[in-house]
Amino acid sequence: MDTVGTLIRERKLGEAERVLQQQADQNSAGWHYAMGLLADARGEAERAIGHYEAALQADGGHQAAAFRLARDLDLYGEEARAVALYESLTSRSPASVNALLNLAALYEDLGRYEDAYKCVDRVLREHPQHQRARAFLKDIESSMTMHYDEAQERSQARRSAILDTPISDFELSVRSRNCLKKMNINTLGDLLRITEAELLAYKNFGETSLAEIKAMLKQKGLRLGQLKEEETRAARARSLPARRGVADGPPEVLNKYLSEIEFSSRSRKCLQRLNLVTIGDLIMKTEAELLATKNFGLTSLNEIKQRLAEYNLTLRKSE
Repeated sequence: MDTVGTLIRERKLGEAERVLQQQADQNSAGWHYAMGLLADARGEAERAIGHYEAALQADGGHQAAAFRLARDLDLYGEEARAVALYESLTSRSPASVNALLNLAALYEDLGRYEDAYKCVDRVLREHPQHQRARAFLKDIESSMTMHYDEAQERSQARRSAILDTPISDFELSVRSRNCLKKMNINTLGDLLRITEAELLAYKNFGETSLAEIKAMLKQKGLRLGQLKEEETRAARARSLPARRGVADGPPEVLNKYLSEIEFSSRSRKCLQRLNLVTIGDLIMKTEAELLATKNFGLTSLNEIKQRLAEYNLTLRKSE
């Protein structure tokens, strides 16, 4: 099976499949494991999971199959099963460094910071200079000391409640209230999404009603069109990367699927949250944009930069 592994690493997937079909053995853990690797290389996670499970049924002690199965289950959203497998792998001594770090990432995602810390600390006790573990430990320490900003959460909830306030709750003339109702403006949020010009363009809506509404909003520190402007700015900001040109590099590299590249489960999940599919998509992102993603820390950033360097590529520079 070593030959198959080499063929898969060299992206000779068709040749690897031919070799595996010639050596087909449904009772062999090694064969199922190799088939799982092939399915992973093709981005067929569900099929890969089936083969890794078959490998473990044939040989419950097949650690490589257990590790790959845990990794794919995590990416497939079955975190509980992934945690159980990683915990089984790390209960042995010496434990796989990658299993410990992947388990730590899962623990951190689940808010189990103490358990995540213990995993990484265990790696560093055996490998004091392990750079990825040292950087990861800083991320976990930061997560442990970072309190949940309940005040901000309450503020956002209050903002939503205010925007949903019915127009009928405000002191407005019958004329103004009826005009807004006919325009299907029912809440404060609706009102903040419309401009002065749009109001005045409506039949029977005059300067008197406009002045009344503006005065009411001013008392609350608000103005017409405010929410519409905020949403427009946010949409413009989201579209900026797409307007800054296209990725520069060999097409065969830029079109390579990120699922074909070996990333830690933590990094892969962050890339999935960003809806990045190819290397070309990834290198259009800046370091700051990646770091702004939930649970994306320096450990993941350094890992991604290292993988890109293997293709002589870098992330886009901030402008």
